[in-house]
Order: sequence, then structure tokens, then C-alpha cells
Amino acid sequence: MVKSNTDYTSKDIQVLEGLEAVRKRPGMYIGSTGPRGLHHLVYEVVDNAIDEALAGRCNKITIDLNADGSVAVADDGAGIPVAPIPGNKDRRPALEIVMTVLHAGGKFGGSGYAVSGGLHGVGVSVVNALSERLNVEVHRDGYEWTQSYARGKPQEKLRKGKASKRNGTTVRFWPDPEIFEDLEFKADVLSQRLKELAYLTKGITITLADQRVDPPVVETWRAQGGIADFVKALNVGRETLNRPVHFEAAEDGREIEIALQWNGTFNESLYSFANTINTHEGGMHEEGFKKALTNVVNRYARAKSLLKEKEENLQGEDIREGLVGIVSIKMRNPQFEGQTKTKLGNTEIRSFTERVVNDRLADWLEEHPTESKRIVTKALQASRARMAAKKARDIARKGFGTGGGLPGKLADCSSNDPNSTEVFIVEGDSAGGSAKQARNREWQAILPIRGKILNVEKARLHKILENQEILALINAIGTGIGEQLDTAKRRYGKVVILTDADVDGAHIRTLLLTFFFRHMRGLIEQGYVYIAQPPLYRIKFGSEKHYAFSDRQRDKILREHPNRKSDIQRFKGLGEMMPEELWNTAMNPESRSMLQVALEDAAVADQIFTVLMGEDVEGRRAFIQKNAKDAFVDI
Repeated sequence: MVKSNTDYTSKDIQVLEGLEAVRKRPGMYIGSTGPRGLHHLVYEVVDNAIDEALAGRCNKITIDLNADGSVAVADDGAGIPVAPIPGNKDRRPALEIVMTVLHAGGKFGGSGYAVSGGLHGVGVSVVNALSERLNVEVHRDGYEWTQSYARGKPQEKLRKGKASKRNGTTVRFWPDPEIFEDLEFKADVLSQRLKELAYLTKGITITLADQRVDPPVVETWRAQGGIADFVKALNVGRETLNRPVHFEAAEDGREIEIALQWNGTFNESLYSFANTINTHEGGMHEEGFKKALTNVVNRYARAKSLLKEKEENLQGEDIREGLVGIVSIKMRNPQFEGQTKTKLGNTEIRSFTERVVNDRLADWLEEHPTESKRIVTKALQASRARMAAKKARDIARKGFGTGGGLPGKLADCSSNDPNSTEVFIVEGDSAGGSAKQARNREWQAILPIRGKILNVEKARLHKILENQEILALINAIGTGIGEQLDTAKRRYGKVVILTDADVDGAHIRTLLLTFFFRHMRGLIEQGYVYIAQPPLYRIKFGSEKHYAFSDRQRDKILREHPNRKSDIQRFKGLGEMMPEELWNTAMNPESRSMLQVALEDAAVADQIFTVLMGEDVEGRRAFIQKNAKDAFVDI
């Protein structure tokens, strides 16, 4: 029955007091209640400590992952103020207000912090709201002060403890099982962001201690060279053309730090930050940097006759081939825009960045003629390769049109709705045949690829676009590649990698992910790329069937069925599976297991793809040994 307008009255309005709104809609504040949101709690507390470091009041941050499921973040900053806020009618201690009121802190008035990180300014109060328990300990004003909370609510008044000569804040929290799907913190996930923060906050010492294992695993980062050390780390395993270019400048409350180093690869790795936030959508600082870089290098090349009078100017993409660059801005009141609020919109930053790069980079090129010549020579080679690639790029762009340009091997679906369709990229004709029989023809397309595609980590674009398997992939997806990528033109809502559950399948999957990361990154960033998880084993107990996706899961199933005769089949490939089995385990949305490929940190992903697909054999071996427990290993 439809209610009349008079049924909706003021009594239907719900007012959420204090932190209730956060608990009601946690995704609005931390993104999700899955692993990403869980780890975001740690970042929010660490960001407060980083702000203390940026203000010159903190030298050391320690993060402990404890066996009881809690995380403790300690810093040696000034300590959160405890006295009541002057002029405020609420006479509660400032600490309690900071912990229980959204948008309460020293970052809004402008005097406590010149710059601050964190996207939303909600910080530790959100962590408090989403924690089953939280204890805070502050050392300042000559004493130790403590207070405990439960789901955002104080459990006691602020307690003044013993005398203390030191300063700092320790926040220890237990995530709320009523909110989060998984309560296990991953040390490797946290270490990626913490290491990045150490590079971006020169001189700070950050320590992560995993107390859940015996003996504890402790990692410490301190980058005295700041982002110059960052570009060196990103270039490990690559042949470099120059020592890092590194310069800083400051004016009118703005600071910029830039580090650049070119290598012999064919990929551009440019990362920008504003107040330590990764602005992966770019913004004004990136625009200013790219424009100035192109102008400075062209002027230098002309002045030194490396670029002849009749030759066209080098384009920006030529100069940035093989570049690993970090552009880091620190400023008051950054304005973030874009789809994920990580695009810097302050227009005055563009001209500031341009001026700094025009002056400082021009000086560096003059002072380092041998390295500068190498950089220009590489850009000239890239320019010639770009011209060779133009024809291939045009073919790729024109390939998708009315449908005539679609690859012949593609078994397309009948629906044209890009929001409800999916394409499975499968390995070989045998798997392709099984997948075609298993699929729902209305909204599932199948694209078989032959063998292992080209390793794009080691090839220029014109060679990549000569590869028929990659060309078929580009045409089927329909978005174009590189700077011409337009995800609005995608033909499918999900691009699903479906390969055999063995070493060769894992290699093909990595080759495909490398291609997407280097040339279709927007698809990953916007959440359109997935990995299907086909089973490795079928285990039968009489007529009862179970599927295992790893050796560990196989053993667990066997333990759960003691004293029962089992028939175990290890699938050698997708082609061995009956269509019905493939549908139920890997393709049916009701029963399949599928991973969405997320890009938490592009700089970290850059390092991983370089190690896995580059020339550094020793680095690859060390990476695999360190991560073998989390990877599929064919035994």
C-alpha cells in the first residue's frame, strides 16, 4: 500500500549523535569494511604522527601489530593537548574532543599545522568509532595522561598519571568485529605505505614490528635522502642513465621536492604526491611538471645541437620514456578533485611547479653534460619509435568500430550493455572451447589467447602493437591504450583473466597484468579487471564433490572428512574440466571465486612488475623466496 505524504513527519527524522553516523555508514569514511578499510584505520592514526613530523615536532613513529588483534601507533611528537579548548563551551579535555568529535583537531585553524595529510580530516575519531576498544596515552605538560574508549564512547574521565619528561602520543585500538569482515592486519600491506611515507618525510624513522610471530619481525625505514632515495629504490634492477636529479624549493607557504632518474626501459613511471597523499589522478603539480620538463629538454637539445634545426621538437612522451619521477608538494589547504578525490586542483601550484622545474632542471642539465646527452639521446630514440608506432596505434584505434574490427577468435556476447557484460581472457583453444560451452551467451564473452603474450616490460609500443594477441585484446576491450585510453568506451563491465591453476597459468596471468598496468592502467584503477580462480583439485567422497583451490585447501578438506575414501583429481588445465564444472567453479556469479585487481599503490606495483618481468634475475629470485608462502607453487 502506498503511504500518503502525511505519513512522513518530523518523528521519522533520525539524528545520529556523535560518532553514530560513522558506525552507521563506515564505508563513507574509510572506503570499505573489508581489508582495505581495516588497514585504512592504521593509516589514519599514522597520518596524525606524520603531520607532527611535517611540523618539525616528531622524529620517530612505531607501529606494533599485537597478538591480541590490536595495533599500537606511537610517536614522539608534541602529544595531543589535554587542557580544555579556550573559549569553547564544552569544558571536556581537548584530547577527548579530538577522539570523539568529527572534524575536531589542530588542522582546521591553520596555526597548529602548516600542512597535513589525510584526505578527509576525520582521522582518529573515526578510528575510535570503529574500534571495539581504544586506549590513548599522551605524554605532555610534564605528565602521562590516559583515557579508554569503547566503540567511540569514553569509558572513564581523562586520568593524570605519573610525571613524565617526554612528549608523544600512543593510540592502541582493537577493530570492531561488528564492523569489519576480517580482523587480520597484513604486515606486508602496511609496510608498503609506511615505506613510502618514510621516503616522503625525509629524516623520519618509521618502525613496523609484527609481535604476532616469535621472534617478532621488525622493519625500519629512514630515508635521509628523501625522494631521491625513492627513485633509486624504484629503479633497482634497471640500468640507469643518470644519477638522481633532486631539487627542492619553497615560497609563500608552499614546498616542492622533485627527484628524477631515467633508465633503459620503455615505460614512464611518474608519481605525484600532495601532503604525502598519492595523487594518482595527477593534477596541477603534474601538469606544470610535464610542461616544464618538455620545454627544458627541448631547449637544451636545440642549444647543444642534439636536435637539428629541421627536426620537430621532442614530445613529452618521448622525453618521459624510461623516466622514474617523484613530484611531491606540501602546502596549506590542498583542493582535491577527481573520481577518487586524489587529483590536486590548486591552480597556483601549476605555475609554481613550472618555474621551479624551468630553473633547476635547466641548471642540472648544463652541469651534467654527459648524463644530459644520454637522456636526450634516449628521447630521440623514443621519438623515432613513436613515429614507427603511429601506424600500429592507428590500426589499434580503428580496430574497434561497428564490429567488423573485432578479433575473429572472440566469441562475443549478445548484450551490448557494458555495465552488465564480462569478457573472459582464456589460455588456448582447448580452454576457450570449454569456456564457450560453459558461459552464459547473453552477457559473457570469451577471448582465447595463444600461449604467452609478449612481455611488455621489455618492448616499445610499436613492437607491442605488432603482437596479434595483444592487438586482439585491445580491439576486444575497445578502450584504446596509453594516453588515448577511454574507459567510457569499454565494451565490457568486467575483464576477467581465466588461466590454468599452474605455473604456466600464473606466468600468463602476470604477463596480462603487466600489460594492463603499463598500458591500460585506468581499467585497473576503476575496478574493471578481475582474476578468476579455477580449482586445482576435484575431491570426491562417493557422489559428494568438493573443489580445492590450493594444496592447503585440499589438505583441509581431507582432514574434515577423516576415514572416508577419497578420489582426488588434479586438473592439468581448464580444458580438462567439464563445461558444467567450469561454470559452477569459475564463471557462475552465484558460486565462483573471483578477485578484483586493486591498485592500492602504483609505485609499489611498479617495483613488483619490474622485479617480476624485468632483467634482474637475483631480485626476482629474492622476491619469489620472500613471497612464496602467499603464491601458488607447483609441486
